[in-house]
Amino acid sequence: MPLQESGEMYLESIFILKKQKGNVRSIDISEHMGYSKPSVSRAIGLLRDDGYITVDKIGLIEFTEKGEETAKKIYERHTILSKLFIALGVDEKIAMEDACKIEHFISEETFNAIKRTHDKNLL
Repeated sequence: MPLQESGEMYLESIFILKKQKGNVRSIDISEHMGYSKPSVSRAIGLLRDDGYITVDKIGLIEFTEKGEETAKKIYERHTILSKLFIALGVDEKIAMEDACKIEHFISEETFNAIKRTHDKNLL
């Protein structure tokens, strides 16, 4: 079953928190995303059941290979799209918000074309 936008948002948040803090627990995600603990707990359970993450006995969340690959892809989309919009003169806050919306729906073909432009330092 394909990952929904909300699942992608959780994976991206876990990825960002891991970069910032190293260890990530549900409470960290709740605080980062501004969601209730029960909502986060349910989402974590779904991500675990779908094979994106594991949760150890003390609540530390780790990516599976599939989860890390997916989270990196989402984060890369967000980063490159944000840079593109900022380069086009969009206010940084708006650029970040728009990138967050678009990253979940943009086609692979379109994103890869943007990425090639970015890789050639045209952005």
